[in-house]
Amino acid sequence: MNNKLFFLILILLGAYGCKDDVLLPKPKAQLRLEYPKAKFQKLTSDIYEFDYNTLASVKNQKGNSLTIDYPAMKGSIYITYKPVENNLEKLMADAQRLSYEHVVKADGIETDVFENKENKVYGMLYEVKGNAASQSQFYVTDSLKHFLTGSVYFYTKPNYDSIYPAAAYIQKDIRSIMESLEWKN
Repeated sequence: MNNKLFFLILILLGAYGCKDDVLLPKPKAQLRLEYPKAKFQKLTSDIYEFDYNTLASVKNQKGNSLTIDYPAMKGSIYITYKPVENNLEKLMADAQRLSYEHVVKADGIETDVFENKENKVYGMLYEVKGNAASQSQFYVTDSLKHFLTGSVYFYTKPNYDSIYPAAAYIQKDIRSIMESLEWKN
């Protein structure tokens, strides 16, 4: 009886132990988030006007600051206006310093110069790659009277792979803000 049991165990081990299944690592998946095509409406203040995405809502419009909130993406663009009063170099240096403070956590920062001579809007867009607190920042000015800055922040721990689709979507909206911006006076 021991021989029969021994052979039975050998047969079972042979049947289940000799499979050709090779465990391969699963391919990396890409998170696919799709957002609606942007539709824009005009935001008007006493100083400027620009187009913003109707998917977002304007909040906390106090004085020269406002927030464009994207609740579905759990993110916001924080915009601040400052008048130029013989301090353009300082305003630009502060905006650039703020952008480059994220270099500690960032994998890189890409810059894109912006110029709209017709509307006298000149500036810079910073795209921050990596797990930084802010994925995009920008400033625009007419070089004489007006200076506007903006930063994108998400209400979550920075994980670039997870927030990239939303960051890319909002960055397109920032470009629309910069392209449509007109100074009132």
